[in-house]
Amino acid sequence: MGTIKSFEEIQAWQKARILTKEVYDITKLTPFSKDFGLRDQIRRASVSVMSNIAEGFERGGTKEFVQFLSIGKGSAGEVRSQLYVALDQGYINDGKFRNFVDLTTEVSSMIGGFMNYLRTSNIRGTKYKQL
Repeated sequence: MGTIKSFEEIQAWQKARILTKEVYDITKLTPFSKDFGLRDQIRRASVSVMSNIAEGFERGGTKEFVQFLSIGKGSAGEVRSQLYVALDQGYINDGKFRNFVDLTTEVSSMIGGFMNYLRTSNIRGTKYKQL
């Protein structure tokens, strides 16, 4: 287990980046691309996951980092909820929906695990250990 020196090394951030790329890819396709409100909202929510992990890390304090991770975790839930709208509107099929739900659940779980680790450790500052 090594020390994390940048947010890009955080596994939850890496997985959130994959989620964001997948969200952008699927929302480029018609008919999803024509639903401007849902398209923009799900994109913003997915970007929020990775952005909050990065911002929290860069803040430098463990308590503040956990707060930003919590916001990112909430954004992962928002993405998952919006996927139900996309499924119900026929923008994605059941298989794609299931893959996305699995990915968002994994990201959320990774963030939650990292939050628990930070809460129970004696770490201060940005010398976090990779899980």
